[in-house]
Amino acid sequence: MTHRIRIAVQIQPQHADYVQIRDAVRRAEEIGVDAAFNWDHFYPLYGDPDGKHFECWTMLGAWAEQTSRIEIGALVTCNSYRNPDLLADMARTVDHISGGRLILGIGAGWFEKDYDSFGYEFGTAGQRIAALGQALPRIRRRLAASNPAPTRQIPIMIGGGGEKKTLRVVAEHADIWHSFGDTETITRKSAILNDHGTDVGRDATQIERSAGVSVAPEEAADAMVAAGVTLFTVGVSGPDYDLSLVKNWVQWRDAQG
Repeated sequence: MTHRIRIAVQIQPQHADYVQIRDAVRRAEEIGVDAAFNWDHFYPLYGDPDGKHFECWTMLGAWAEQTSRIEIGALVTCNSYRNPDLLADMARTVDHISGGRLILGIGAGWFEKDYDSFGYEFGTAGQRIAALGQALPRIRRRLAASNPAPTRQIPIMIGGGGEKKTLRVVAEHADIWHSFGDTETITRKSAILNDHGTDVGRDATQIERSAGVSVAPEEAADAMVAAGVTLFTVGVSGPDYDLSLVKNWVQWRDAQG
């Protein structure tokens, strides 16, 4: 196994007051997670579609100050919502605020309500994926040109599973691939990602595999590890942010030795 097993929580910024989100971040770090993510949307994805919701990157700046150990990031940023050079500068700033703990999660975007309500052109999936592929080199160039430079090479996590286009972008640019689906799907798409890596001249087996989990580790962990997953993320929603399943996964991680 190239990468160590890590546990993350996605603290979904919906249906809660910010004080509840801040408390969930505090509790997650105390439990012992390796990373805390939010997401980059403008409206809730579950429950009341017009319920309480907060913006992604403003929140990450606050998390960078609040936390001291865990990595933080978006699972994932929508590439369509910000100029790539601006996003790179935002990421560099949060990297410095956090002392080098940012993961730059990014994807092509998919939630049409966000686009329509905030005045972004939705376009086609192909157009959005192409725009992501064009943005990532710009992001890397801007990071390299920044003064001061980032504190480290900021890891790029790309979320998505399109086999022909998205996984090729992952093979070209990602340090972490966040996948969706059951273990059979992840295994199949992981092999396709490796093939894309060969095509672009990169050893894609070195890209860390990440996936969301919604059941106890005894029900899923062994199969997902066998599929190559080493970063496991539990999603929790407001207002209560129940972290009991997160704690179970942390305990499982610690038992691996």
